[in-house]
Amino acid sequence: MTTPALVAFDLDDTLAPSKGAIDPRIASLLRALLRSVEVAIISGGNETQFRTQVIAQLGDADAADLARLHLLPTCGTRYLRHDGVEFAPVYAHDLSDEQKAAALTALREEAERLGLWESEPWGEILEDRGSQITFSALGQRAPRDAKHDWDPSGAKRASLRDAVAARLPGLEVRSGGSTSIDITQEGIDKAFGMRELAERTGIPLTSMLFYGDRLDEGGNDYPVLAMGVPSVAVEGWEDTADKLDALLKTL
Repeated sequence: MTTPALVAFDLDDTLAPSKGAIDPRIASLLRALLRSVEVAIISGGNETQFRTQVIAQLGDADAADLARLHLLPTCGTRYLRHDGVEFAPVYAHDLSDEQKAAALTALREEAERLGLWESEPWGEILEDRGSQITFSALGQRAPRDAKHDWDPSGAKRASLRDAVAARLPGLEVRSGGSTSIDITQEGIDKAFGMRELAERTGIPLTSMLFYGDRLDEGGNDYPVLAMGVPSVAVEGWEDTADKLDALLKTL
C-alpha cells in the first residue's frame, strides 16, 4: 500500500504486555510516528488503562503531536482526543444499568456452571467499564504466564461466550484477550471503533494500517482485517517495535 495516513494499534500484547505500561522503546517510536501521521490505539481495555499504559508514558510529546493521537478504549465505545491540555472524551456509548446487571449476572452464573469461576483470582473477575462489562477469568491482575496458560486453544472462552450470548440477545458478547470476555452494546466491536474513526477523521479505512496480535479468525482484532483495513500481524510488543522501525524508514 502507499504511505498510510493513519496507523492504528491494538494495545495489550501489541504495544504493551497485558495490562502493563508501554516500554520506553515503544513510547519513542510512537512519538516519532506522531510527527508524521495520525495514530490510533483501540483496545478492549478501559480508559484508566489507556491513561496509565500509554498517556503517562509519552513523556515529552508536545500538544501538536498529541493532537494526532486517537484513543479508543473499550473497543471504540469511548473516544478520547487531546484538547490542547489533556485527553478528553469525544463520546461514550455506555450500557444502561439494566444491561450491566444482566451481563454481570449471566457471566458469573455461566462461569460457575461451566467450572470457570476462579476461587482465588488475582484481583476482580468482573469489571464494569461503563460502556463495557469485562470478565477476566483469573482476575484483573493475573500474571502473563498464568493468563497465557489458562486457555491456549480458546475453547474455554468460546464455551463461556456462547453460553452468555444466549442469555443476552440484545448485547454483543465476544472473546477479548487471553482470559477475557467483553460485553458491549449490540454491533460494537473493533470494526465499529474503526468506522467511527474513519467518519470523524475523514481518513478512508483503506488509507489506514492496523497492527494487532489477534488477527486470526475469531480473534478480537479480526473484525478490523475483515472490514478491509490493511493489517499487520504481530507477536508481542517487541515484534511491533521491530516492524515500526521498518515502517518509519518509509514515512
